Amino acid sequence: MFLWITSLSLLYISSLLGQIKGENDLSILDHLLKGYDRRALPESLKGKATPVACEIYIRSFGSINPATMDYEVDLYLRQTWLDERLKTPKLSKPLDLNDPKLVTMIWKPEVFFANAKHAEFQYVTVPNVLVRINPNGSILYMLRLKLRFSCMMDLYRFPMDSQVCAIELASFSKTTDELQLKWKETDPIVLYENLKLPQFQIEHWNTSLCKEKFQFGEYSCLKAEFYLQRSLGYHLVQSYLPTSLIVFISWVSFWLDIDAIPARVTLGVTTLLTISSKGSGIQANLPPVSYIKAIDVWMGACTTFVFAALLEFTFVNYLWRQKCKQRASHFRQTITNLKANITNSTNNPADQAKRDEGKTKMVFNGPPNEPIGITLTRLSAGANGGGGCSSSGGSSGGGNDHYVRYQLGDVPKASGIDRTCRFLFPMLFLVFNTVYWPYYIY
Repeated sequence: MFLWITSLSLLYISSLLGQIKGENDLSILDHLLKGYDRRALPESLKGKATPVACEIYIRSFGSINPATMDYEVDLYLRQTWLDERLKTPKLSKPLDLNDPKLVTMIWKPEVFFANAKHAEFQYVTVPNVLVRINPNGSILYMLRLKLRFSCMMDLYRFPMDSQVCAIELASFSKTTDELQLKWKETDPIVLYENLKLPQFQIEHWNTSLCKEKFQFGEYSCLKAEFYLQRSLGYHLVQSYLPTSLIVFISWVSFWLDIDAIPARVTLGVTTLLTISSKGSGIQANLPPVSYIKAIDVWMGACTTFVFAALLEFTFVNYLWRQKCKQRASHFRQTITNLKANITNSTNNPADQAKRDEGKTKMVFNGPPNEPIGITLTRLSAGANGGGGCSSSGGSSGGGNDHYVRYQLGDVPKASGIDRTCRFLFPMLFLVFNTVYWPYYIY
């Protein structure tokens, strides 16, 4: 029982002493601040520039927007300097202050982010600011900020590009004679352990010192550069794969019959409009730069292949119609010759046709005992009908002609062009890919 009471007494006394020490620390701080002038720099009385060591802890890094050429960062800015006016051995431990009113009572470096477009100070749930005063007079000033930085991007190799985005921290009102900014000697840039970017990978970063000269004087500044490599996976799925499939679909036209005009026109126009719409969607998320990007070359090549497939059908269809006109002319001439020969000869019309056969060949598939009058009537009807064409190279004399197959030559030139394009277009597309990918990746 006695030991239990003794232990409780010791705990109470220790807590009371701690409270007294804490109150004493605050009282000591109040005593130091009575004669403190926050307008004067710590080293101003010595005639030296005050060195301030800076460190940046990046909590999030993302929202890299190529259209506006900027990115957002959530970071902690930590600044350390020595102020001998606050040096006292009476402090029992480092004193942490997060009261904004107390923070404004001591001198702090007047710095700003030179390339920041927008900045927000974090107030949730309390103002995210901390001042730590050490007994030796060393001051740690830390605050949390959300900033949007500008990043001048070179999109020549987009979306296989790599970018260098910087954070610039500079003195706002104090020249190099009064304030010298420097990076912390060890780990000046610290990234959150699980930090991941949606479209980029941070390859490495480096820090450097810089100076900005204005008409008012020379100012100290710091620069941190982040080397970013864009990940290609998103654009492969959303841009390259769909456009490749559209090009492949346009080649289906080469396997359709020449006389399948509605199907081939619909296929060609639909793929051309689709590839144009896809290109417009990609360009909507990019700035209107004056140079050609890698994605522009790809979309231009895909559009060219689709448009060439449509032009190929137009050319093939033109050749096929010209062949039809020649076929109809030869057909009419053959009918005229048959009529003249039958009038002066008793030979079979098929035998007479064989004697006139050169480039033109006519084969009779009708009944062998069909009267000559009926044969001439049927052939004349076919001639008046124009000697219709079909994609297989045959033509029928008319809608009621089931016995005559008319051919001109062995293989139509139009069908040969289609067969050539079935292999020519894929080979050209393969050659383009062989040149495109190595050139822009390496």
